[in-house]
Amino acid sequence: MTSKQRIRAAIEHRQPDRVPVDFGASFITGIHCSVVEALRRHYGLPQRPVKICEPYQMLGLVEDDLLNVLSIDTAPIFPQRTIFGFVNENWRPWRTPWGQDVLVSEHFKTVEKADGTYIYPQGDTSAPPSGHMPRTGYFFDAIVRQPEIDEDNLRVEDNLEEFSLMSPADELYWKEQAAHLRGTDRAVVTHLNGTCLGDIALVPAPFLKHPKGVRDIATWYMTVAANPEFVAELFDRQVEIALENLRRLNAVAGDVIDVVVVCGTDFGTQESTFCSRATYDSLWLPRYKRINDWIHAHTSWKTFKHSCGAVESFMPSFIASGFDIINPVQCSAKGMDPRLLKERHGDKITFWGAGVNTQKTLPFGTPEEVRREVLERCEIFAPGGGFVFDAIHNVQALTPVANLVALFDALREFNAR
Repeated sequence: MTSKQRIRAAIEHRQPDRVPVDFGASFITGIHCSVVEALRRHYGLPQRPVKICEPYQMLGLVEDDLLNVLSIDTAPIFPQRTIFGFVNENWRPWRTPWGQDVLVSEHFKTVEKADGTYIYPQGDTSAPPSGHMPRTGYFFDAIVRQPEIDEDNLRVEDNLEEFSLMSPADELYWKEQAAHLRGTDRAVVTHLNGTCLGDIALVPAPFLKHPKGVRDIATWYMTVAANPEFVAELFDRQVEIALENLRRLNAVAGDVIDVVVVCGTDFGTQESTFCSRATYDSLWLPRYKRINDWIHAHTSWKTFKHSCGAVESFMPSFIASGFDIINPVQCSAKGMDPRLLKERHGDKITFWGAGVNTQKTLPFGTPEEVRREVLERCEIFAPGGGFVFDAIHNVQALTPVANLVALFDALREFNAR
């Protein structure tokens, strides 16, 4: 099978010739730039500064030569603008606080202060900074810049300002990206703009210079609970814009794309969920279903839902929403037992992730512990398809390269059986 065929077989719950693998095709399945550099060095690839494809989490671009060495089955089309609202273009050198030389966009504008590095929305240093990396940190945290709001008189328009129709320049970008990947053997993965529906990473709007509306995380969650009518209207308006953008995206790049990351909205904590399933079914399910139904009716794309945490109880609702894929499958969270997940839901949704714990095993375990966990997860999830191997969320900074090598060696060992 080609990588594209392998990924599609797995998502369609057919047994592929081997376990398909994704690392680096999205901003929730990526690798920290420091680890990308370490992997390139380990495998003897040309040493050059890693490009920062996603500055918020400081994810490094996994280039084709490393994709080949690691037998990765996916390739990305990243959104035109980063989470800080600027285009990745005209790369320039930048030295990170931990001393790594990387390449960043010319619009990656920062200032150093006593407590760390601050980054600016859209590269505009006249605006308040929207991200902060502590001196001992390895990625940015969003800075909440919520203005004073009247909670009794919220305006949907204030939380809708970041959602707009694709411009001719946007369409040209997607057309060029699709042309670059047309004919690739890898499965092409992309993020959809504007379909997040309450993604908490985006609520603070680090891409806007002067955001209005509900932008504080705690205030957002209280608004969901106290003012669901406002949230419902916001989501309805957002979906209308999203559906038109889907039509435009399909017209210029639809034949190249295989998988679309519809949303990264988290519904789980380590122990429980952020809201009740009834709240999800009322506010999110019908709107996600409109998006997914349109995609399935008009394209061959498979739809990807990201949610960390203890969300086993939400799986039937994710499936009813029309999602083909769930990620990252956080098996260490309460109720997320791998065998239970496979038994209850494995014939209805594809598990994309689940491969190894990135909170404990991968960063802090031994290579042998990594090997055992990878083999166990493959043995549980791989039979009958419905599984794309990945770590459980992004590979973090300081992850020992020996553990990553053990991971990929274990995959080869399993696939050789």
